[in-house]
This record gives sequence, structure tokens and C-alpha cells, in this order.
Amino acid sequence: MRLLFIGDIVGRAGRAVLLDNLPKLRDAWSLDCVIVNGENAAGGFGITETICADFLAAGADCVTLGNHAFDQREALVFIARQPRLIRPLNYPRGTPGRGANLIETASGARVLVINLMGRIFMDAMDDPFAAIEHELAACPLGAGCDAAVVDFHAEASSEKQGFAHFVDGRVSLVVGTHTHVPTADHQILPQGTAYVTDAGMTGDYDSVIGMEKEEPVRRFTTKLPVTRFEPASGPATLCGVAVELDGKGLATKIAPVRIGGRLSQARPDFWETI
Repeated sequence: MRLLFIGDIVGRAGRAVLLDNLPKLRDAWSLDCVIVNGENAAGGFGITETICADFLAAGADCVTLGNHAFDQREALVFIARQPRLIRPLNYPRGTPGRGANLIETASGARVLVINLMGRIFMDAMDDPFAAIEHELAACPLGAGCDAAVVDFHAEASSEKQGFAHFVDGRVSLVVGTHTHVPTADHQILPQGTAYVTDAGMTGDYDSVIGMEKEEPVRRFTTKLPVTRFEPASGPATLCGVAVELDGKGLATKIAPVRIGGRLSQARPDFWETI
């Protein structure tokens, strides 16, 4: 099975590079499943129903979220009727939407998609380690699903790494999101789970984590907010990871993906390039 995970879409520039490239990548790489983190897609803060629909129409099988999941108030309503939009599983009981879902792809594969949020330097959340145990008991890899992907939305690299080792061999991929900087530690863990600490953002890297530079720099130097944060609007880089799985749903290959914009370009050398 071939998976593509695309990191945090930031603003209009991020949406444009995703929508321009995803249909071509889906066809050229014969992808079975594409997962996109969309929590910064609407002006850098949250997601709207229209934007979510655009991502799904372009070829995403599922859209995950994070700490900005409900910044757009309409998400409180439409998330309940969109089963392919996944918010963090460890939000408190009663939060609208779902934190995991079994997605059947066009190729017939059953992919369990789980979104979790870390707790170090983040808002107080339920325990992500306990939450994943419950979910994997209900839908184990190889029995309940053909693949299992966890978007672990967290600040601390230690928490992301610890979580990945905790589920090694029980999920196909643990991919970190939230910090908006692609890390170079993509690897396959000893028991067969693919891992990267952060997939990076899909947005303009001539910025401060996707935002126009002036206001963040001003706040760092003066501690005074003057204007609201606005997403940078220059040429964007599509960032993510490509993963190939064996018949048991464990990883055999992983590679970074970086297309367009300012960053050095990267494509998986184990698939036909475009």
C-alpha cells in the first residue's frame, strides 16, 4: 500500500500548492491513501466546510486537525456530518466530531486514521497514550484495518518520539505535525512503524511558521501585539512524507516530500517521479 501524508496547510498559499499538485501526485504515484492536516487552512486558523470539501475533491481521503480545530466556529457544526474530517481523539468527552475513523479508500483499503494531541507545552488534554490503547484494541492493525496512521499533533519532539516507540509495530505510520518545520529523522522503527517528528507545513517558508514575518518579530522584540497574524502569501512548499507498506500494514519505505517554494526539493526515489 502507498500512503502520502501532507503536513499542515497554512492559508491561501498552502491551499494553492496542495490543490495544484495533489491530483497529479495521486495519479503519478498510484497512491492508495492521502491524508492532509488542514488545521491552519483557513487564514492560518482552523478550517471551513468549503476548504475541507476542496481538499477531499482534490484527492485527499481524510483531513486531520489539531489545536486550531475549532477556530472557525462553523467547524463545530459541520464536523459532525463530515466523517473524513478528524479532530484530536483526546479532546474532552462531548467535543463535536470524531478523533478516529476507518476510511475505505478508492482502492478498497481500510485505513484507520487517528488524530491525537500532545500535552507538553500544549493545552491540557486527555492522555494520548491511554486514548491510543483503547482505539487500537477496538480496531487492531491486520484484523480491523489494513493500515493505521496516527497524526500526532504536538510541540515536544520527545513526546512525539516516546509515543512512536509506544505504538511501534501496532500502527503503520506516526507522523508529527504542529511545529511547521520538516525534520530529517524519517525512519522505520524496529517493529515496522514509519515515523517522522514533523512533516513540516505546506505554506510559504519566507515567514515565521507560515505567518507574515513583521508581526511575530514585533511581538518578540516589543511584547506588544499590534495587528493580527496573517498567513504569508509567497510561493509555498508542499511538505509531507511518502510511505510504502507491506501486506501486514507495516512500513518498508519512507521518504520526505517537498515540492515547490523555497525549500530544497524532495521526492521518494522508490516511486516514479514527476
